[in-house]
Amino acid sequence: MAEFDYIGIGGGSGGCAVAGRLSEDPRVSVCLLEAGKDDDQMLIKVPFCTALMLPTKLNNWAFETVPQPGLNGRRGYQPRGKALGGSSSTNAMVYMRGHRWDYDHWAALGNDGWSYRDVLPYFKKSEHNEVFQDEYHGQGGPLNVANLRTINPFQEIYLKAARQAGFKLIHDFNGADQEGIGIHQVTQKNGERWNAARAYLHPHLANRPNLQVITQAYANRILFTGKRASGVEFRQGSEIRTLQARREIIVSAGAFQSPQLLMLSGIGGGAELQRFGIPVVHDLPGVGKNLQDHPDYVFNYTAKSLDLLGLSLPGSLRLMQDIARYRKDHSGMIASNGAEGGGFLKRFADSPAPDFQLHFVLGMIDSHARKLHWGHGYSCHVCLLRPKSVGTVSLASVDPAAAPSIDPKFFDHPDDLDAMVDGFKLTRKLMDAPAFAAIRSGEVYTAGIHSDEAIREELKNRSDTVYHPVGTCKMGIDPMAVVDPQLRVRGVEGLRVVDAAIMPTLIGGNTNAPTMMIGEKAADLIRSA
Repeated sequence: MAEFDYIGIGGGSGGCAVAGRLSEDPRVSVCLLEAGKDDDQMLIKVPFCTALMLPTKLNNWAFETVPQPGLNGRRGYQPRGKALGGSSSTNAMVYMRGHRWDYDHWAALGNDGWSYRDVLPYFKKSEHNEVFQDEYHGQGGPLNVANLRTINPFQEIYLKAARQAGFKLIHDFNGADQEGIGIHQVTQKNGERWNAARAYLHPHLANRPNLQVITQAYANRILFTGKRASGVEFRQGSEIRTLQARREIIVSAGAFQSPQLLMLSGIGGGAELQRFGIPVVHDLPGVGKNLQDHPDYVFNYTAKSLDLLGLSLPGSLRLMQDIARYRKDHSGMIASNGAEGGGFLKRFADSPAPDFQLHFVLGMIDSHARKLHWGHGYSCHVCLLRPKSVGTVSLASVDPAAAPSIDPKFFDHPDDLDAMVDGFKLTRKLMDAPAFAAIRSGEVYTAGIHSDEAIREELKNRSDTVYHPVGTCKMGIDPMAVVDPQLRVRGVEGLRVVDAAIMPTLIGGNTNAPTMMIGEKAADLIRSA
């Protein structure tokens, strides 16, 4: 087929969700384009393989930022999923929705229909939770959510340290409250990764003739008839192909590539497009602006325990045992998402929502696992949930295959660094609790760093993203909004954005589940149009 009712560009969390839901109606035809492969084999299914993909280009765009003055001139690393399922195929599988305050804030900005009360039904519609059955959770949805199958003793050490440090414990980060320390639920089923493709597409590809997925398809540009989006030009191998859309084109290429594709197609700031010789279809200055991301610092510790990931001869023998165990019942270390523990902490007692998020990892994560250490250890991330620094995504070239220019402007606003100093201290309080002090054998980077000045310098030397970029095609009613609250691109017809790029502000948590929620809600918005 060369013509469809709906064409989706980008098979990530939002794209899979909206395509899967729209194709439930046999009267409409849906085509989804994805630049990566449909790799439904071991590399994506087995949770342990996340550690192999993160520092490499396996199913990974592996972007870099421009040099960041706030990070002492370093380039940040921005891994993004390049496979059907997008970053849900490469992430740590943490199921997290964010705080209700964030969605109520979206509504307060003029985005009617996006309050917590409005979006909760879509989270529940998406979810099948194996454990929690209450007003906050769904059963029967396509996204399987489960407890970890590792039963690692360091989970209890982590919780014991939290109690010793005076932090409250929490059993469900997605329930009535978010503040506290606990163990993550994950997007897994029977110990396997349950990404957006397995949730929304794979069960239907054989029995829905109205749903077509084209992989290794690199979108070049959206085609317009006047002001109406009417088709897509894409490259597959050495061939350039076009598809026509009878109703709408849905851009779900992510916070970096959705604005890039709009700009390459003539939607963006007019002066910038003209500088690259791109004919202006519509002058929309907000495209690529409003980039927000969680700045993150990682504490690393060494410990002599084979219950932790690491490099050693005994560790290799233990890994062989873990592989055998996983093959038997899909449990143990191979089923781990790595970041087994989590937490949300407030900077001030009267904060309306937590200010910091923690990810406790059963291994030393140094430079996104690109720098390896001999021996075993553990680490703990701390990120600032609502930074004031705002960056941009812009064109670096008119070549669609070229990476965009990514500038998150980490620590550009001085308040962010001040806040992270407090987050550093709170996290250290947890990591210095007796339960951890008794097990660790050394601090890799933070020994002797105690003064605020020394902490600031350490933060600038080693902070980076925790993989939650959003906002570059923001939803709103102000002049810099790219899409309206129905996710329609302003100034043109037949075009929507459905991914994390539409978030007007960064939420307090991981962005994968919220992006699927956006896809769920978008399908209803499109059907009711």
